[in-house]
Amino acid sequence: MDRDAVGEYVEQSDAVLDSSPQMDEANTKAAILQSHSGISFLELLNWEIPTNTQLEYSVEAFGQTYKVDYALILDGTPVAFLEAKGADTALTDDHEEQLSSYMMNRNVNYGILTNGKQYRFFQRRVDASNVNVQKVGDVALEDLPNRIRLLKAYTEGDIETGRSKDFFERISELREARQILKDNKENLAVKLSDVLAEEVSDNLTSLAETQSKEMIDRLVADIESEIDADGKKSEREITDSLDETPGKVEGSDVDGEYVIEIQEDNSTLVVLDGDNQSDVMADAVDYLIQNHDLISRIEPLPYVPGNKNALINDQPVHPDDERDMRTYRELTNGYYLFTSFNKRDKKRHIERLADKCDLAIESKGGW
Repeated sequence: MDRDAVGEYVEQSDAVLDSSPQMDEANTKAAILQSHSGISFLELLNWEIPTNTQLEYSVEAFGQTYKVDYALILDGTPVAFLEAKGADTALTDDHEEQLSSYMMNRNVNYGILTNGKQYRFFQRRVDASNVNVQKVGDVALEDLPNRIRLLKAYTEGDIETGRSKDFFERISELREARQILKDNKENLAVKLSDVLAEEVSDNLTSLAETQSKEMIDRLVADIESEIDADGKKSEREITDSLDETPGKVEGSDVDGEYVIEIQEDNSTLVVLDGDNQSDVMADAVDYLIQNHDLISRIEPLPYVPGNKNALINDQPVHPDDERDMRTYRELTNGYYLFTSFNKRDKKRHIERLADKCDLAIESKGGW
């Protein structure tokens, strides 16, 4: 899945909805969700009727037998349900409860509810003896290109490999961390100021406590932005966190031996620096993954730019006989970067990966 494909789907769906805004359920399914002209929503997620998708799948709920519009099947077992309503019908809490009941009844972990205009995403979570269905996303049609990672979590490949589970676990951990920080802000600020007072000077106590509270507030805001961006920080948030304006980054802002500037249209988006080449390389690739959908531009993984070694993979191995990567860095969302290159090749790989995102780099310092 890539942004272009999602954009194409949004554009064609918009056109259909503009011409027929009051389509009923049957026509919404035919024209948008399983359309044979252009790309359909099912195709976008790599599900196909009848290969791995079953229509009108029977489930028990509320003491009766109902039919789920689409059951997405792996190895003969439904792993996700897609429930559709007409474009003429606003999605309601009752619709959400209906889908949740279907998922709970058949132990299905993923669900989508849509009327073609709005897309609501659900996950069934099992925590010890507690089982519930949570809404993990509510996205308008026109915003789908900004939620690529969320969409990918409902693709056949990500569900089959377990990447969907890893993705939602990270989002869940971020939510839990946010709540802990909010609930314990005062105590945490005191503890942080106590550490600084003990390690540096008692005179810092009052100032450190104030600064610690502000730091916790910023951290909560960063976590919320990551959750909203599917576990990825936006380009603007990264430059803001560095107190930089794109295109106006001063050389005095960095002090590492190896410096990489990532640029778009001759404006600097972010400056990354460090004293270790592999660390800077990993930071640059991580930035491209988090903010410019690098993975979608190089899939399928492993990404092997030469003849043998994987440069990026979702496990720390190379493709031939699954040889272990000798040296690697772990990146965002469980990806791994092979770093056993000389300085020149590290820089070359960064340049090529940036180019895949339609960006450029300028290397400085020890490069």
